[in-house]
Amino acid sequence: MGMLLSGVSINAQTPSPSAYKASKKYIIDSIIVTGLKSYEDKTVISYSGLRKGQSIQVPGEEISNVIQKLWNLELFSNINFYTAGVNGNLITLEIEIEELPTLSDVKIVGIKKSKAQNIIKDTELTKGKKLSESFLTNTKNYIINKYKKEGFLNAKVVLNTIPDSTTKNVLKMVVNIDRGKRVKIKSIDFEGVEKFNAKKLASKFKNTKKKNVVRFWKKSKFIRDDYQEDLTSLIDFYKEKGYRDARILGDTIIDKDKSELEIKLSIEEGNRYYFGDIKYLGNAAYTDRILSSVLGIKKGDTYNGILLKERIADDSKPDGNDITNLYQNNGYLFSNINAVEVSAENDTINFEIRITEGKLASFNKITVVGNDKTNDHVIFRELRTKPGELYSKDKVVRTVRELGQLGFFDAEQINPDFKNVDPNAGTVDIEFGLVESGASQIELQGGYGGGGFIGTLGLSFNNFSIRNIFDKSSYKPVPSGDGQSLSLRLQASQFYNTYSFSFSEPWLGGQQPVQFSTSISRTNQYRYDFFTQRADRSQSFEISSLTLGIAKRLRVPDDYFTLSQAISFQYYNLQNYFTGLFTFGNGNSNNIAYTISLSRNNTAVNPIFPTSGSSFIISGKFTPPFSLFSDTDFGNLQNLPEYKRLDTTTGELVVDQAKIDQEKFKWLEFYKIKFNGTWYSRIIGKLILKTQADFGFLGTYNKDRGAIPFERFFLGGDGMANYSLDGRETIALRGYDNQSLSSRDGSTIYNKFSLELRYPITLKPSASIFALSFLEAGNGYNSFGDFNPFNSKRSAGAGIRIFMPAFGLLGIDFGYGFDAANSQETGAHGWETHFIIGQQF
Repeated sequence: MGMLLSGVSINAQTPSPSAYKASKKYIIDSIIVTGLKSYEDKTVISYSGLRKGQSIQVPGEEISNVIQKLWNLELFSNINFYTAGVNGNLITLEIEIEELPTLSDVKIVGIKKSKAQNIIKDTELTKGKKLSESFLTNTKNYIINKYKKEGFLNAKVVLNTIPDSTTKNVLKMVVNIDRGKRVKIKSIDFEGVEKFNAKKLASKFKNTKKKNVVRFWKKSKFIRDDYQEDLTSLIDFYKEKGYRDARILGDTIIDKDKSELEIKLSIEEGNRYYFGDIKYLGNAAYTDRILSSVLGIKKGDTYNGILLKERIADDSKPDGNDITNLYQNNGYLFSNINAVEVSAENDTINFEIRITEGKLASFNKITVVGNDKTNDHVIFRELRTKPGELYSKDKVVRTVRELGQLGFFDAEQINPDFKNVDPNAGTVDIEFGLVESGASQIELQGGYGGGGFIGTLGLSFNNFSIRNIFDKSSYKPVPSGDGQSLSLRLQASQFYNTYSFSFSEPWLGGQQPVQFSTSISRTNQYRYDFFTQRADRSQSFEISSLTLGIAKRLRVPDDYFTLSQAISFQYYNLQNYFTGLFTFGNGNSNNIAYTISLSRNNTAVNPIFPTSGSSFIISGKFTPPFSLFSDTDFGNLQNLPEYKRLDTTTGELVVDQAKIDQEKFKWLEFYKIKFNGTWYSRIIGKLILKTQADFGFLGTYNKDRGAIPFERFFLGGDGMANYSLDGRETIALRGYDNQSLSSRDGSTIYNKFSLELRYPITLKPSASIFALSFLEAGNGYNSFGDFNPFNSKRSAGAGIRIFMPAFGLLGIDFGYGFDAANSQETGAHGWETHFIIGQQF
């Protein structure tokens, strides 16, 4: 073996060349590789970048660079270079390497198999992995830290390797994990506190809780990072109460028996302070009075450093009502606002709000990238940022919301990128980065209900392009990109079939946000024959429906409002269809109605998982008051001879109620009022509270005609109707059977209240998953006289929702009904399981 030129071992940090006084230029005659076990010499030479005939300085930096290149491959534990021979200016180089061992199998003991698989995935302990010392150390530290984050502070991990006899330089590994007991917190004590009691202070620790058998929703565990976050929250609490000098003098953590901790905090509270004079400097665009109204802090108010910071700039609310946004929303992109404490006299602190307004800025170039399917005009019509207009942060935030609400893009990844920000020119370019998501859905279901097998096929294209419907090249798989919605649905069984079609264009004419929609449907229901156990098609109930609607986005009170109007017609035809559902079995009814609704939706930003804002809709559906144009005395029909029939049993004339009802309901006459309000509030972190209230009332103009047997409310269950024969509306109330909280014929009035806590597990493009828990209450009533919003059926439970582009929305809820659903039940209704199933491509 020749002279050592340079080398590195597995324990070395970086290869270092040997020091030689003499250095000479050589031509590489040949390269020899020794120490190989699993690699060929040609592979190593290729990795080195050296080649025969190459000119090289020996010794020199080139050799060191080659060693560094091989070392970076993380395949070898030791590398040395030698001169194997020199003949004039020709040199033979020898590369001596020691390969890292390879992992052939791994076994994890001490934890459950499912947990072990997750660790293998996270640490990349897979077959073929090269086992360097650094990798083994990092793996061990990762596992220990993982369990420390879960409260197992005394976790131990041992990695044992043994040679695999079947192959050279291959190791098997056994990972021994001993989590130990989860270390709980026995007590949290405070020293030096007088202003607040210990219980109040301990409540500010959101993550670090002392053990409590009653509190099952938050485990007692100690995690260092969370603990430091809680200490900050504690001091913030003091600052919010005026104690700006409050500080933690020291904290002591006592480990008791390796299973319990005692935390002792020494706190210096200091004195309580108050706001003094607040002066504004540098403000030319807005008067002191305007700025003071936005700041909302007056002289004499208790000092609150957290509140002051939020009123200057609330980083947690992009659309917050603060001074920074006041400037940012009116062109002052380059403004800078700082609150500076100028003096403190006794317990009073005086401030200066120093403002650098800067030059007014305008939007210059607005671009969009990432829209592979959706056409540019669909996106640009939703943009609130227009080139040449004054810069407005609110318009940027609103644009992100509008693009997210379209449902065509992953709302979590909409990213406004500020480019070419030029304070001298007063311009800014913005590029909105988008990631397309599935916008079309397919529903394919099968199951038993309604007396037999039910099959459902539904197609919903939510980014459709009707103008390309005859262009074969645009079918990928359907014409898309123009933001239109088209839906087709077919459901059938032995006893009924229903067909429906709907289409909507959100920008009729392409100039204004005016939505046009239309829908057509037809349903046929057949009676069950008890003798043949098949459908009797001579007894049928048919519904045909047509609806035309238009909706316009308003500007007043603000542009979150939408006014919608629609005209609909339904034709009900009964042929020998005698059931308890209607008082007549032969005849028809006609329903022509006008619907008007006012809605407002400013939820943000992800339509699957909104985190803020609210939505509400109030609607009224009205038929013409036919009674005003009719001479018929509906209250006296039972006395007219044409509405009587001969009773074959008694031979007497009796009232023909079916004929009376056929007359009453030949043209339906009613009005229907509905309200739905939903609010989303951030509780803490990612925990979101959804609050919802619903109300519906079906009324009549003429008491003698009575409430119609159609258009009624059916409350209870999952809210998913298999089919709707009579225009009924199904309203979900989990914890009870479907439609069990209304009478057999349905309710004419209902109310429902819901609280739902939601927490996202993941909101990635591949899958959005969130868990939820809920409290609900509601009931259905047969008349306004029976209505009592406090006589509600209550329920509680939990569930989970999964939205995947490949499958749509999937969900399951477990609800417990605390009350009897009907008079036949004597106690609580108990547990119910509800499923939500859909598919998407």
